[in-house]
Amino acid sequence: MTEQTARAEDAAAPPEASSSTSQPAEASADSAAAAAELKDRLLRTLAEMENLRKRTEREVAEARARGVGSLASDIVGAADNMRRALAALKPEVRATADATLKSFVDGVELTERDLLRALEKNGVRQFTPRGQKFDPNFHEAMFEVPDASVPAGIIVEVVQPGYMIGERVLRPALVGVSKGGAKVTSPVNDNSAVAGN
Repeated sequence: MTEQTARAEDAAAPPEASSSTSQPAEASADSAAAAAELKDRLLRTLAEMENLRKRTEREVAEARARGVGSLASDIVGAADNMRRALAALKPEVRATADATLKSFVDGVELTERDLLRALEKNGVRQFTPRGQKFDPNFHEAMFEVPDASVPAGIIVEVVQPGYMIGERVLRPALVGVSKGGAKVTSPVNDNSAVAGN
């Protein structure tokens, strides 16, 4: 009986060994699939975090620009008034001015430069587009100037400079645009011809 028991155990051993071999292979395949899934989830989470970081940086920059833009739109009017005050002083008066008036003018010029420098430090820059092609996204046409020497649509005069904050227009420049010379039209009636309109 002992011999038969031993034979029975030996006969039963190979099937157990083969089933125990298939179980680790299945467990290994399951582990590999779980690892691949976890790796995929990790990579997706890292990508989402990177996108969130970039979006947050962009939103913070936009909020800062809006905050600076609101203050800057109020301040650029003061800069314009300083420029107008300096322009109102005729060159002959400035040349013959006494020391007090010269000091006053120098102080206004210095204040204007400091104000523009402070705006630039915060991302606001002034632009004067004289000689550039008119672009309604950046300029506001106030009048047309008939000038045959300049092609039509070129800015020939800047009434008020514009301001940009980053890539966004804070205030468009007020400009005079060339008409490209006088336009000649056919006579309306026998008595006159209309030109220059």
